[in-house]
Amino acid sequence: MSKYTKYLFLVSAMIFLLNGKVSAQLQKGQLIDGIAAVIGDEIILESDIEDQANYAKQQGANVSDKCDFMESILNNKLLIYEAKKDTLIENRSAAIKEMAGNKYNQILGQFPDEKAMLAAYKFRTSYEMKTAIEKIDADNYYGQQKYARITEKSDVTPNEVTDFYNQFRFQLPNVKDEVALSKISIYPKISEDHRKEIIEKLNKIKQDIKNGDSFENLARIYSEDEGSAALGGIYKNINMGQMVKPFEAAALNLQEGEISDPVESEFGFHLIQLVKRSGKKYDARHILIKSTPNAEEIASAKKELENIRTMIIDKKISFKDAAFKYSDDKSNKFSAGIMTNNQDGSDKLEKLNLDPTISYQIAGLKKNDITEPFQQEDQQKRKMISIIQVNDVIDAHQLELSTDYERVKDMALNKKKNEIVEKWVNAKIPSIFISIDNKYKDCKFHSNWQKNTVVAAGN
Repeated sequence: MSKYTKYLFLVSAMIFLLNGKVSAQLQKGQLIDGIAAVIGDEIILESDIEDQANYAKQQGANVSDKCDFMESILNNKLLIYEAKKDTLIENRSAAIKEMAGNKYNQILGQFPDEKAMLAAYKFRTSYEMKTAIEKIDADNYYGQQKYARITEKSDVTPNEVTDFYNQFRFQLPNVKDEVALSKISIYPKISEDHRKEIIEKLNKIKQDIKNGDSFENLARIYSEDEGSAALGGIYKNINMGQMVKPFEAAALNLQEGEISDPVESEFGFHLIQLVKRSGKKYDARHILIKSTPNAEEIASAKKELENIRTMIIDKKISFKDAAFKYSDDKSNKFSAGIMTNNQDGSDKLEKLNLDPTISYQIAGLKKNDITEPFQQEDQQKRKMISIIQVNDVIDAHQLELSTDYERVKDMALNKKKNEIVEKWVNAKIPSIFISIDNKYKDCKFHSNWQKNTVVAAGN
């Protein structure tokens, strides 16, 4: 099969599980220690290649051929360079910058404090880390957009699918044990007494602040927001529309320094202080008390879901309609509750990659069986009660055209797209400034990367 960029977008899709390096712009022909290549004004660092190879290995890719892997990076950088000049590709710099700040806060929530996080990811400052996130996300966006633009009209005929299968059938990967699942999840509703208890706690904290205690210190003590508690509850440079609506509405109705009454959102109850507002950005502190359900509230939610399960089994309502009517999980509420594969968007899920809680719940079930209600956590670690229906069970097998036509078609189409991009790359190379470090001079690249390039002496 084509050697073209086996790792396309694997490199840039990561959310910097590795050391992020921020590239500065260089003048053409200028090369410094640590730079592996320059394409136009896009820079590839040696450290980037090493980090990306390590990440690819963690994902199960074979990166033993350094030239093959280097070419995948060169191809990706060329896509990025050309995408930034393509007027039909939307410039999303502002949105990407905003998302970078959100991701930074999400990662911060996994550490006891900011210092520990920066040390773990080997960044010196928060600015450096946010800039790295922004760069990786921008590369990912522009690379994918240009790839899609180049291949948008490509398709394969049934004959091409058959030819592809006959030619590569013994090289195609086997299908592993898979399942197709649908899920209904509900969040336990907290009682009125529980709600009053949380509000009273926040009101007392507010009174303590009025009496002279520091909002910042009390946020460190009481706030249950892992992303900001250690920082005294602060979020800086918040863009309008970035926070959940109840939070933002309350924050923007305050004067600088003013503190809100308790505000309820999907995450719990907040006490909010507007620190500063400038144009469409603002700084705010908050103290979050999560509306974590107690045992009685969890039991009530399980009972509710048991009743829904009974209605489905008794055929009084379909699982699809029940998901739409009752599920609180917005990720699949409007798609019949179907759980999708994050990598390819299909409904086929490898058993080995399932959440352990789900694996345990569906163990031994057959097609059309439904689990009993069980407790799990969402991505924000909020407790929810779920039931799962097994839509299909697919045993591990070798790919067959008769039963796996759509899978084979996708593979054939991807091969065709890669060949289209190969041709595009070869057409672009002669007209673009390219500088590749001397250590790669002996590489036999699939495309003409060494032709008409400036070659820098390796160090």
